[in-house]
Amino acid sequence: MPKLKTHKGIAKRVKVTGRGKLKHRRAGASHLMSGKNAKRRRRIRTTAIIRGGKLRAMKEALGVK
Repeated sequence: MPKLKTHKGIAKRVKVTGRGKLKHRRAGASHLMSGKNAKRRRRIRTTAIIRGGKLRAMKEALGVK
């Protein structure tokens, strides 16, 4: 069986933590900040952990156990 290739689109956007979780940046931080309230802007600055149904598929695409 051949080796699996890493999905480079996901690899550029996601970081695998030491415990195997997937961390990513939140969407919506590129422009139009004046229309967003301060609470929303602070939330956008933080990183998020991928949960739920997408997690298994993304790990497979990255080649992570």
